[in-house]
Amino acid sequence: MGFFRFEAKIKITGRYLKGEKPGDICLFLPHHIAIAKGETKMYDLLIKNGKVVTVESVIEGNIAVKNGKISAILIKGEEPEAKKIIDAEGKYVFPGAIDTHAHLNDPGYTWREDYEHGTAAAAVGGYTTVIDMPLQNEPAMTTAEIFDKKESIVSPNAYVDYCFWGGLIPDNFDDLKALDEKGCVAFKSFIGPVSPDYSSLNYGQAYEAMEIIHSFDGRAGFHCEDYSMIKWQEQRMKKEGRLDWQGFLDSRPVAAEMLATVDMIELAKATGCKVHICHVSSPDVAQKIKEAQQEGYDITAETCSHYLSMTDKDVLENGPLFKCAPPLRSQEEVDRLWGYVEDGTFSGIASDHSPCSYAEKYEEILGQKIENVFDVWGGISGIQSGVQVSFYEGCIKRGISPSTLAKVMAENPAKTFGIYGKKGALKPGFDADIILIDPEKEWEITSDSLKYVNKISAFVGMKGKGLPVCTIVRGEVVAQDGEITDTKGYGKLVKKIKEK
Repeated sequence: MGFFRFEAKIKITGRYLKGEKPGDICLFLPHHIAIAKGETKMYDLLIKNGKVVTVESVIEGNIAVKNGKISAILIKGEEPEAKKIIDAEGKYVFPGAIDTHAHLNDPGYTWREDYEHGTAAAAVGGYTTVIDMPLQNEPAMTTAEIFDKKESIVSPNAYVDYCFWGGLIPDNFDDLKALDEKGCVAFKSFIGPVSPDYSSLNYGQAYEAMEIIHSFDGRAGFHCEDYSMIKWQEQRMKKEGRLDWQGFLDSRPVAAEMLATVDMIELAKATGCKVHICHVSSPDVAQKIKEAQQEGYDITAETCSHYLSMTDKDVLENGPLFKCAPPLRSQEEVDRLWGYVEDGTFSGIASDHSPCSYAEKYEEILGQKIENVFDVWGGISGIQSGVQVSFYEGCIKRGISPSTLAKVMAENPAKTFGIYGKKGALKPGFDADIILIDPEKEWEITSDSLKYVNKISAFVGMKGKGLPVCTIVRGEVVAQDGEITDTKGYGKLVKKIKEK
């Protein structure tokens, strides 16, 4: 039994529970106040006086934590003894956000990012679980043996919990089931070349791989841009001497993203495989995904905080730092994209944290001199900024319910990637992954505030309101007021929950 909404005031033991909007009252039935059997009344942590955000509603209440788990959700005023008390007065208490798409580059490409810096940034920013991509690793994570090696390298340095995407390349089809058994939450592929350490699939290979992944109930994830189209367009731009940023934008039109997305949806329909569409930039593409969902197919998708806050004008005016793939779209498309956040089409507002050095944006990449816009590293660093930007753009500027944000950034990602029950909600028995957001806190993103290896980001200079001020992972405060408060190595690997 969850929360109930009433249009009249309901009195409970002399207290009122305030709802999300004036006049809305949310009632906890007595059996919703769950306390584990045999548990003492002394909790490890009590978060009191907060605006507790669930996917159903926002209520004034308290959260009790014991042994790293949420033990009880209590009405305001019910304050059992606890070893530590956090007064969240005036702040939203959200379930910890899950970053469905991040490149932490560890091991192998650590001059761009590593687990120590990347997960510290995630902690400060409000992501309590990060799902790390398999490429831009050395070696790319394509076998069970590499899974174990990577885990041993990164685990001593993580501040927040993390999951692994498994690799999906032409040469590792026989390794997919073993990677799934190791705990990979999904498998990532590209339709078109991406980097020296990672091979892409053609459509025939994708079909076969999806048959295999379907056989063990896995999920395949795709970067959807039609390679033949963007390669031809890039050659066309170069031939026409259009080596400026408008030329870059024209080389990767929405049509390229649309074609690849529709193709992946059709392959999903043919194979029965669950599919996740990564970093959707266009509302028109989101509509195709929504239609497939309405037809009953398990097609999930994410967008990114930069697609919800930046536009093609930023690329034209500021160039390298704003280059990403798919590229940023128009303001009109940004506004429409928020509609698909609101209606539940997306299972994540990811960072697609894709860091690089300053030189790789302006000078050279892996020894190759940057000659024009097409040579520039295409990626935006955003894991520290994604939650605050999404809250500001969505809840503050557009009046979107905090419950909607909790659903798209916590519950839906957890369900999509098979970790719901551990992560994704403020419910008894779930990990006590919690973020406190001060809706009145004004902010400006600066280079000095970034925890990254390379303190550069397209988000630097952005201003807004509503800031994560406390991040809790499994009951421990790992970041507060922009600084790390716990020791590295606290973050743990989270594996996909297997159905028994």
